[in-house]
Amino acid sequence: MDLNGAQPRNPNRTHAREIPHRNRLIYEFFFVKFICTHKLLSTMKTSYKILGVGVLMLCLTIPMEAQKKSNDVEAIKALIERETKAFFEIDYKTWADSWSHVPYAFWSFADTTDVNSFSGWDQIEKGFAEYFRTSKPSTAKIERTWLGLEVKVYGNGAYVRFNQHVKDDSQRPPQAEVRVLEKINGQWKIVCVAVIALEKDNEPRR
Repeated sequence: MDLNGAQPRNPNRTHAREIPHRNRLIYEFFFVKFICTHKLLSTMKTSYKILGVGVLMLCLTIPMEAQKKSNDVEAIKALIERETKAFFEIDYKTWADSWSHVPYAFWSFADTTDVNSFSGWDQIEKGFAEYFRTSKPSTAKIERTWLGLEVKVYGNGAYVRFNQHVKDDSQRPPQAEVRVLEKINGQWKIVCVAVIALEKDNEPRR
């Protein structure tokens, strides 16, 4: 007891009370750190899972898109061959079915002696009506050269370029040809035909 009658403080007792308090703070610190680390790891795992799914979907989508484009190219080539074959065999139904019957359809032909064109499906149909009524099926041999990667597909549209040589008694020269197509209700249809004869003496004319 001191001179004022107060009981002296026991330093060991004070230290004993501080130890649990300090331990609790240390425990809380590590607990909070554990929780934060756990949440961070969970977030990273979720992110990695999402990234993995995204990469997997991308890996699956690229081959599917490539296959779809390849199928479109083959379908386009088959349609062009079918339309040409129907034209020379005087198969009006197949020939007409190869076209899109729209007012912006277009057909044109040019060589050193003549230039001709029809604008709109109605005019194309009328322009070839006499041909399909009076002509006989041809036995011409068709040679076609697809020019590298000149089959370009743009969604539901396509551009095609090739050279074609019709071998028959007419001795006609090879032709450079262009097709523009549209996919309508899942089916490719021709909307534009452009043909120019490849004469040996072809030169620009002013």
